[in-house]
Amino acid sequence: MYRHISDFLADWQMETASTSKVLEALTDSSLTQPITAEGRTLGQLAWHVVQTLTEMPHNAGLLDNNELENQPVPTSAATFGETYARLAKQVAAIVEERWTDDQLGDEVPMYGDVMTKRFILSLLIRHEVHHRGQMTVLMRQAGLRVPGVYGPTREDWVEWGMPVPA
Repeated sequence: MYRHISDFLADWQMETASTSKVLEALTDSSLTQPITAEGRTLGQLAWHVVQTLTEMPHNAGLLDNNELENQPVPTSAATFGETYARLAKQVAAIVEERWTDDQLGDEVPMYGDVMTKRFILSLLIRHEVHHRGQMTVLMRQAGLRVPGVYGPTREDWVEWGMPVPA
């Protein structure tokens, strides 16, 4: 949990850079890659990650409106990365502007529960990391190169002329 807004902002910068790399690796044709016959597609999952940047802050009282609510999944992969980059900056700015270190223990009603602001910030990052991991599996299934996030990918090892770890 965060004790300082600056700690969240440092994590946010690192995690959003990784998510941006993943979103930028999507192609228009990969957006239809299904999880299962009944589940989301890669495009739906990626759009969920993007939409969360307005939905969760709106529910936490940080944003006055949820601009992406009920917006359809784009068909252009470029839209995901562009929209995400803009909104990730917005989240950082609004958290820094509206919340202080002293307020992080304050409780906010959200999703039928009560959560501290520090927990909401942590949840925002964990939610994104969770779905980013799901996206990378679907990207592999769609034949895309997965960018390294917390370490090198198999393609990175090969490009470096090193043996790919088993």
